[in-house]
Order: sequence, then C-alpha cells, then structure tokens
Amino acid sequence: MSNIKKAFENGKAFIPFITCGDPDLETTKKCVLEMVSNGADLIELGIPFSDPTAEGPVIQQANVRALEGGVTTDKIFDMVRELRKEIDIPMVFMTYANVVYSYGAEKFISTCAEIGMDGLILPDLPFEEKGEFSDICHEHNIDLISLIAPTSENRISMIASEAEGFLYIVSSLGVTGTRSEITTDLDSIVSVVRKNTDIPCAIGFGISTPEQGKKMASIADGAIVGSAIIKILDKYGKDAPAKVGEYVKSMKDAILKC
Repeated sequence: MSNIKKAFENGKAFIPFITCGDPDLETTKKCVLEMVSNGADLIELGIPFSDPTAEGPVIQQANVRALEGGVTTDKIFDMVRELRKEIDIPMVFMTYANVVYSYGAEKFISTCAEIGMDGLILPDLPFEEKGEFSDICHEHNIDLISLIAPTSENRISMIASEAEGFLYIVSSLGVTGTRSEITTDLDSIVSVVRKNTDIPCAIGFGISTPEQGKKMASIADGAIVGSAIIKILDKYGKDAPAKVGEYVKSMKDAILKC
C-alpha cells in the first residue's frame, strides 16, 4: 500500500507545503516537526528552483532566498535523512522537472526512496510526458503525483484513472498564492475524479484561512496550503517554527469539522 494513503485514513487531511532552505534548512526541519506535532497529515517539501513557473510571488521569493542561502538538493536529502529518524509521516517532494533532469532522474528518484520519501510532484511535467519519470518512480515505489487543473476538462477522467498516491486538484487558474475567494466549480471536477479512481484527492492553490480550508476539504479529501505558511516564514524567519505550528493546528482543527 502507498504510504501516502495513510494521510487520508483519519478523516480529512491537512497538507502543508514548505520551501526547503528558507531561511535555512535547520528552520525548515524545525517547521516540519512543528507541523507534524500540530496535526499535519502529509508534508510537501519544496526543492527550490531558479524558475518556478507554477509559483506566485510569495513562493518565488522563498525559492530565491533559499538558493541565495546556498541550499542544494543534496543538503535537502541530508535534512530528510535526519527528519526520518524522528517522524514517519508521509512526505513528498514538489519541484520542477529540470531539477530532476539535472541531478539525473534515476539517481534523484532512487535517492528519494533511500531516504524515505513517498512521492514526487512536478507541476511543469505534462501528463502526456510523465512516462520518462513514472517508470523509474514505479521501480523505486515512489508515487508520481498528478495535478488536475480547471483547464484539464476532458482530460480529468484520463488523469484520474492513472493516478497514484493522491491527486492534487488546482483550485484556480494561474499560480500559487493566497486568494480572497475561490470561484472554480470544484464539485464537478471532484465528481469526475470520484468516478474514475478511489485515490484520494486534495485541493491546493489559494487556500489560506481556516474557513477556506474547511470548505475545500468538505469538497475533497483534504486541503493543501503553501503561500500562507511561506508568509509566516518570511515574517518571522528563524523564529517561525512555533508560529507555523499554531497555523497548522488552526487549519487542521477547522478541517476536522468537515
């Protein structure tokens, strides 16, 4: 069984995202531990990239800060090795195809398996081109997680039918970032997903408040939050972990009321 499924076994899942190395890897590690102790069900670890096309300005700046601070993929792998001594929560990497290419796909994915990662999200990888990564992922029991966007339309059933781990449903057009409201017809997207797979689905992009998290989790199996957490890190820096923990608890508490 995919380890990721465990994240959805106890009701609605809360999935926080964090950019590794912003402001440094020690802070990232502390934030992850706070997330876990405050109810996170699955962690998305962002590997910084110089051209993160799916990200809005908040996460773009986090990528810049992390790269300027000297973070590397190998250093992130080492941090995960340390985390795995303390936590067994499902964790996935979110990064860009170029990061995996430049490292070497076989080496990158086999290392993910070796250090205890459970999945990989590549937002710039077209579904039709996933084969070059999916075969290696299957070989190493790493779930290659697909995204479904409002523009996916007649491709939703096809993407859902081949899904693994969980399905990442993009709440709205454009890039990541907090939004005052989400107007996409997510119910119909989730309905098509449900008809084509029993893999859980979670909604991300634009969620920042407990009310939004509760609403999205009521439609799907969970909610994903990134930019709101990165804003806390930007504001508090190395003092952010406790604040991140408080935020995760408020989101998880709201989602449990679904």
